[in-house]
Amino acid sequence: MKGYIADIEELTLANKDFRHVLYTGKYMQLVLMTIMPGDDIGEEVHEGHDQFFRFESGSGEVLIDNKITKIKDDDVVIVPAGANHNVINTGDVPLKLYTIYSPPEHKEGVVRATKADAEAGEEHFDGKTSE
Repeated sequence: MKGYIADIEELTLANKDFRHVLYTGKYMQLVLMTIMPGDDIGEEVHEGHDQFFRFESGSGEVLIDNKITKIKDDDVVIVPAGANHNVINTGDVPLKLYTIYSPPEHKEGVVRATKADAEAGEEHFDGKTSE
């Protein structure tokens, strides 16, 4: 096993893709995201997944079970399994973040340049990991 070692802040700030899966382990997954001004990830519920968000630049709001909280760079959010949630970019620059799903949510290596691309393609985790 090699694991995954990288400068996550550098990778997150350089990312231009809506969703970019960096690493998929058996029990967790690391994903970069960039949300454009006025856009969001879309309301969702992960029944069997906890999710961690770390915001590296920009500002916005996080919705968890109808409670809205403002977020900015350096903030973290943890969404427990079963919670309805959304991340909304309310600023005027891209919102850059990374997220950790536990267990994995998306297929290993998936890159979606835009939210429309992500919504158009099936990409749920199929059991294949990075190693």
